[in-house]
Amino acid sequence: MKVGFFSPLPPARTGVADYSASLLRALRSSGAVELCEGDINLYHLGNNQLHRDIYQRALEKPGVTVLHDAVLQHFFLGCFSEQEYIAEFVYNYGKWGEDQARELWRGRARSAGDPRYFRYSMLKRVAERSLALIVHNPAAAAMVKEQAPAAMIYEIPHLLELPALPCGSKIAELRRKLGIAQGAFLFGVFGHLRESKRLAAVLRAFHRARAAANIALLVAGDFVSSDLERALEPVLASDGIFRIGYTPDRDFWLHAAAVDACINLRYPAAGETSGISIRLMGLGQPVLMSAALETAGFPDASCVRVDTGPAEEDLLVEFMVWLARFPQDARAIGDRAAAHIREFHAPQRIAAMYWQVIRACYH
Repeated sequence: MKVGFFSPLPPARTGVADYSASLLRALRSSGAVELCEGDINLYHLGNNQLHRDIYQRALEKPGVTVLHDAVLQHFFLGCFSEQEYIAEFVYNYGKWGEDQARELWRGRARSAGDPRYFRYSMLKRVAERSLALIVHNPAAAAMVKEQAPAAMIYEIPHLLELPALPCGSKIAELRRKLGIAQGAFLFGVFGHLRESKRLAAVLRAFHRARAAANIALLVAGDFVSSDLERALEPVLASDGIFRIGYTPDRDFWLHAAAVDACINLRYPAAGETSGISIRLMGLGQPVLMSAALETAGFPDASCVRVDTGPAEEDLLVEFMVWLARFPQDARAIGDRAAAHIREFHAPQRIAAMYWQVIRACYH
């Protein structure tokens, strides 16, 4: 049996590409996997236009579909014309939804942060066509089940392949180069900077927490929205905030190792498991993440969950001050996180789970 593997791969600037490269190496240790048609195909879908051809192929020749985002709403907004989008919405939710679809299309400039767009996953067509669907968390599984009750759904944890980690001297050198004051507790925000990462709330919380603790903030990544970048630019220039753009994989790991904790919020969420959270937890860093069904699989003691809603900013301030004042607690959380990731997200364990699903569908 040969497995066809369809996904964006590096150097594409997407977490799905990095994930897929690691998964491909792990799968090939146990069988034939090629970047072409196979006896059965494995399709990786996310919510951007890099997946346009993969989505179409998954419909034409059904195989095993991996949903990295369980809300495909933004994928269709980016790939379809108005009439195509409305037709897809009607297919998912019925003729009654035509006016709703037209309204959503007209307001699509707000879709990155407007919760209305995250209520309609638009998964029905690919869920019904696929032989099986692989998701990474219970929130995504529930979204698929709601749209396609008969679908075969398998929940497989997000994979992490740790590289050789940078030594302490390189980490110290980077902190000096960035200008991080000695003894400062450094928080980091990584990845594509979009409205759902709650960066405005993080920046407000940072300024409040800085009055009570010796902290600094590294913001690493490119903005998805130029409007958001312009709005936050004056705040990002404040004292104690260090800004860098996109970091290639090698540089990412060095910067990730240089922080003392990661802030990785998601709201509204799209059923995705954050590769950033998995990576930082695997490094032994405490991660502050939004409390949601997407993050329910992590043990409570291995992360710091921040409630979404009105209490979000106040909780962020409280947690940031706590971790900075008690770094031994931060290290303990990070140690538990690393142990969890090593046990449940190891490449060979994940690859074995994938092979079980692929073989079951093939036979």
